[in-house]
Amino acid sequence: MITKADELVYAPLGGVGEIGMNLSVYGYGSGRKKAWIAVDLGVSFGGGEDLPGVDLVMPDIRFLLEERKSLHGLILTHGHEDHFGAIIDLWPRLKVPIFATPFTAALFEAKRQAEPGAPEIPVNVVPLGGTIKLGPFTVELCSMSHSIPESNALIIGTPLGKVLHTGDWKLDPTPVVGPATDEARLRRLGEEGCLALVGDSTNAVRDGRSPSESEVGATLAKLIAAAPQRVAITTFASHVARIRSIALAARDCGREVVLVGRAMERVVQVARETGHLDGVPEFRSASNYGYFPRDKVVALCTGSQGEPRAALARIASDSHPEIGLAKGDQVIFSSRTIPGNEKAVNKIINGLVAQGVEVITERDHLVHVSGHPRRDELKELLGWVKPSIMIPVHGEPLHLAAHAKLARSLGVPEVVGCRNGDLVRLAPGPAGIVDEVPQGRLYKDGYLIVEAEARTVADRRRLGFVGVVSVALALDETGTLCSDPEVELIGIPENDGRGKSFAAQAVQTALETVEHLPRARRRDPDTVAEAVRRAVRGGIAASWGKKPLCLVHVLTV
Repeated sequence: MITKADELVYAPLGGVGEIGMNLSVYGYGSGRKKAWIAVDLGVSFGGGEDLPGVDLVMPDIRFLLEERKSLHGLILTHGHEDHFGAIIDLWPRLKVPIFATPFTAALFEAKRQAEPGAPEIPVNVVPLGGTIKLGPFTVELCSMSHSIPESNALIIGTPLGKVLHTGDWKLDPTPVVGPATDEARLRRLGEEGCLALVGDSTNAVRDGRSPSESEVGATLAKLIAAAPQRVAITTFASHVARIRSIALAARDCGREVVLVGRAMERVVQVARETGHLDGVPEFRSASNYGYFPRDKVVALCTGSQGEPRAALARIASDSHPEIGLAKGDQVIFSSRTIPGNEKAVNKIINGLVAQGVEVITERDHLVHVSGHPRRDELKELLGWVKPSIMIPVHGEPLHLAAHAKLARSLGVPEVVGCRNGDLVRLAPGPAGIVDEVPQGRLYKDGYLIVEAEARTVADRRRLGFVGVVSVALALDETGTLCSDPEVELIGIPENDGRGKSFAAQAVQTALETVEHLPRARRRDPDTVAEAVRRAVRGGIAASWGKKPLCLVHVLTV
């Protein structure tokens, strides 16, 4: 039953204006009495100058917590970290039912078991093409080609119309693993009537079509067959189709495949359990690597993004305990470098080249293809589905704008651009942004979850540029110094341009500041600390040209 007040709304809480950290919610009902479902709960990766010490970036789930009693479920489109990587950390706050296909569920369980202290998290397994009934929502899974098995679009049925949430996808007639994108079902959706398409924009700036995964497999087979010595290949650990192609190419050349890296081992185990590596010979462990002739082995390694603790980084620095390369060997980067990882990847490439290893990347041969659609594929999907509304997501502003422009050029009646936190009404009436919901970021910092607004990361950024000076003072009950201040400098030059010690300057400045304070104010430790902080910081800044962090500790005795 539809009441006059009922409406269908959509809100991205992550993944719009950025690539990664995907979280979307759909609501149906009236006013504050809406039923909700969530789609994906992913991460972005931290590190770098902007986020020193941050391991992962996750979406803030305040809104989901506020609506927890009305939140009917979390549906996962697929098993990439940017779509399910935040579940272990955030699910204990939500305790909402999770739904996933067999491979995604098994991959998540393997990931959970590998994390010490991870809580028990039940996952409801849904078959490919299955349907889930959640309150007023009927969610049907629609198979889509992507760079991981069992990627799905969601056809979300409501009394006010159907929404296609594409997830990550491409049109690949020969995907190597799993079914191709379900064109027949998507065409039927267009005939039934599609209210809105919420779609992947990652490659919306690229013309043409993404090449097929089978083309990469053919290229890798030629390269492995022609290699005179050892071959090491690095790719995304979750790319089961690529792993399968490499394994079959190695078999045809009489080479054994050695798995190097725990993430790769975990994915291969799950892929075998779920049937995605049927017919592929068993892989060898890294301990067997040295026993094979140099022209009879392929090492399949983690570390395509330059991760310092991954297998390839250790091989490049010649510090891996079991895997080594030498002049005449080849390393194939069957991957693309994610923006921000260029320095780390180049460091590994330089390390390999210094060892005399030949490095092959996608600049040299077709050894990698994207799992996302280019413009011709986007046009084709829009032609099949014929949505009344299109909302571009999963992309940076450039990608979103290009996707929106393309949809308008194809005659989509309404195209709505939104940002994380915007609440978009899809029906009834004209589509548009009608409100905002809480959104933000959380940082995984070691074992802790830290709010982005906390000073932790901001202080670390400042420390990376200006250092810190620590001043310790002891005052008696009259406000008289009991001894000279103790000063410690971290990340600050020892001497100024005239050769005078910064530590000595800080001691002298602290002494003079306390002596010039009125006696009554000296008896207030907070007043003394703030006065000394300002004076010491300003004094060092005058000689150095940079303002350090200054910490003052006042002990009363």
